[in-house]
Amino acid sequence: MSNSSLSPTSRLSGQRLSLGYDGIPISNNLNITIPTGRFTAIIGPNGCGKSTLLKTLCRLNAPISGDVYLDNTPICDFGSKYLARQISLLPQTTQTPDGITVRELVSRGRYPHQSFFQQWNDADETAVTQAMQSTGIASLCNQKVNQLSGGQRQRAWIATSLAQDTHILFLDEPTTYLDLTHQLDILKLCRTLIEEQNKTVVAVLHDLNQACRYADHLIMMKSGEIQATGTPRNVITATNIEQIFNLKSQIISDPVTGTPLVIPF
Repeated sequence: MSNSSLSPTSRLSGQRLSLGYDGIPISNNLNITIPTGRFTAIIGPNGCGKSTLLKTLCRLNAPISGDVYLDNTPICDFGSKYLARQISLLPQTTQTPDGITVRELVSRGRYPHQSFFQQWNDADETAVTQAMQSTGIASLCNQKVNQLSGGQRQRAWIATSLAQDTHILFLDEPTTYLDLTHQLDILKLCRTLIEEQNKTVVAVLHDLNQACRYADHLIMMKSGEIQATGTPRNVITATNIEQIFNLKSQIISDPVTGTPLVIPF
């Protein structure tokens, strides 16, 4: 099974991680490096530990043992506000306060930059405006979030994360429940953030072909363990797909992008 990984500089890594809940491990001794300025997709069957790994990397969950490092410092050593200026997270499920507008929601992304001595200023206003423009929702700024379509709401939440002005953006299943058009819109936005703003994006994705088309780096998991890491071309092989997903397939070149395309049979 392939295990070829990219080797650009990395701000975020995990060493000897054991992950789980209530002290019961589901993953042991994981080592992981997130390439900086790239799109990393975490893939694997349902229940294999993808979201648990993502939540641990952004300190939403604490590892049972081992450490996550940001800039060579254990992530547990950072204060909450400092970390929120470095890393943002869009979880699987979001709860929108009743009656809140798009602008009000996106403005909440600026909370880590506020303090008793530093209240709302021009930099905050600029960050909110740019976040809405980047996600294509500026025209919706005065609409109530609960009146938006699913795709528009997802963009509003991504804009909230962008307003945080972090370098690293985590997305936990950002395309779930969206129709195909809106799924592609979200993934294209991720590529734009990387290419135009040099963001680092880490997302849990279910669609293998979308992961291959839009991500630079894949982490393939099964039963709580990392089975392969590297470029889509290195990771997405017929052997890996059969071993990880119990699915026979042929891997061909995507006629549009040249990236691997999984054809089940």
